[in-house]
Amino acid sequence: MEWRVRTDSKRRRRSLVAISAVLGGVLVLAGCGGGDDKGGDTPKASGEASAKSQADVDAAAAKDASKAKIAITPKDGATNVGLNDAANVAVSEGTLTQVELKSSEGTAVPGKIAADGKSWKPDGALKRSTKYALSATAKDEAGREAHENASFTTVSPQNSFVGSFIPDEGQTVGVGMPVSITFDKQIKDKKAVQAGITVTSSSGQEVVGHWFSTQRLDFRPEKYWQAGSTVTLKLALDGVQGGPGIQGVQSKTVTFKIGRSQVSTVDAKSKKMTVTRDGAVLKTIPISAGSPENPTYNGQMVISEKFKETRMNGATVGFTDDDGKGEYDIKDVPHAMRLSQSGTFVHGNYWGPDSVFGSANTSHGCVGLNDTKGANDPNQPAAWFYDNSLIGDVVTVVNSPDKTIKPDNGLNGWNMSWADWKAGSAV
Repeated sequence: MEWRVRTDSKRRRRSLVAISAVLGGVLVLAGCGGGDDKGGDTPKASGEASAKSQADVDAAAAKDASKAKIAITPKDGATNVGLNDAANVAVSEGTLTQVELKSSEGTAVPGKIAADGKSWKPDGALKRSTKYALSATAKDEAGREAHENASFTTVSPQNSFVGSFIPDEGQTVGVGMPVSITFDKQIKDKKAVQAGITVTSSSGQEVVGHWFSTQRLDFRPEKYWQAGSTVTLKLALDGVQGGPGIQGVQSKTVTFKIGRSQVSTVDAKSKKMTVTRDGAVLKTIPISAGSPENPTYNGQMVISEKFKETRMNGATVGFTDDDGKGEYDIKDVPHAMRLSQSGTFVHGNYWGPDSVFGSANTSHGCVGLNDTKGANDPNQPAAWFYDNSLIGDVVTVVNSPDKTIKPDNGLNGWNMSWADWKAGSAV
C-alpha cells in the first residue's frame, strides 16, 4: 500500500512537472509576444521594418528624380484667363524639351521654346471661351525628365472687352488724325484702362487721352501732329479690369506715319476753299457750302473716310419731306470725303450748275465742289481735291452762320481747348 501511494505521488509529481513545462512554454511564447491584450512586439517590429523599407524606396526614388522644376502659368483650373501673355512655361535647374498646348477640340497651339530652353510661350493670341490643356517636359543635367500639366479656360466675350482703333497699322495719315479707340463695352474704370494705353510720337510731342464717353477714348497732341513723324499706339490691356466682371484681352503695338501737313480752309462767306500744304497755298477752289436754311458747321473737321462714289439719302440725316422720304437721294455722289458722323461731307457735285460754285451756297450742309457724273474726270476740282487728300487731313470751315461742330461729332476734338482736352483724361 505504501508503495502504491508513493508510486501515485511520484506519477503525480511527474505530471505536474510536465504540465508546468507545457505551461512554461506557453508563458515563454506569450512573453515573446508582449504578454498583454494589445499584441506583442512581433507586429510592431514587422511594421517598423515595412515603414523603413518604404522610406528607403522613397528616398531612392527621390535621389533619382529630376532636379528640373517646371512652372506653368496660369495655375491648373484657372478661369477667365487672358488671351495674349497669360499662358507660359518656365523651368529652373533644367531645360524644356517639349511643350504642348491644345484646345478642348484638339487643336494644337503653335509656340516656341526659348533658345536657352528656359521658357516657352505661344506664338499668338488664344481664343476666347476655350478650354486648353498644357503639358511640359524638361530634363536636368543628368538627363532625368520632369513633367508638369495644367488646364485652364480663357475669358468669355461676356467677361471681356476689346477696343477697335484708328488709324490702322502702317497707314499714312494727315496731321489732324487722332488716335480714336471705341470699346465694345462700357468702361467703368477709365483710369485703369487708360493707364494700359500709351500713344507716343517720334516728334516728342506730349500726347493726352480724352474720354468722350464710357466707350470712346481719343488721343492727340496740343497742336497738329508734326509732319513726317511716326506715332506709336501700345495697347497693354490683357487682364486689365475695365469694370465689374470685364477685363481686357488686347496686347498690341501699332505704328502709323504722319504725312505732309495739309489744312484746307473753307470760307462759307467768300465761297472759296484754300488748300495749304506745308505752309504754302497749293490751290484755291470755288465751293458751294450749306444754304442759309441748312448752313455748314464751323470748326476744324478731320477727313475720316473717302469714297470715290457713294449714296447720300437725306432721310438718314433727318432731311425728310411730308411723306417721310428723303429730301434728296443721290446714289452716285462722286469724290465724297466724310467730315462728321452726322453727315457733313466735302464732295463732288455734278447736278448743280457750274455757276453756283464760288457764288452761292446751296447744299444741305456739305461742302460741294464742281464735278462730273461717274467720278472719272481727273480735271474736275473735286477729283483733284480727292486725289490730293489723305484720311486725317483737316478742313476748317469759317464764316458760316451755323455753330461750331461738337468735338465728338466725328474726329473733331481739335475744336476743344487744350485745357478742356486734358481735363477729360482719367490719368
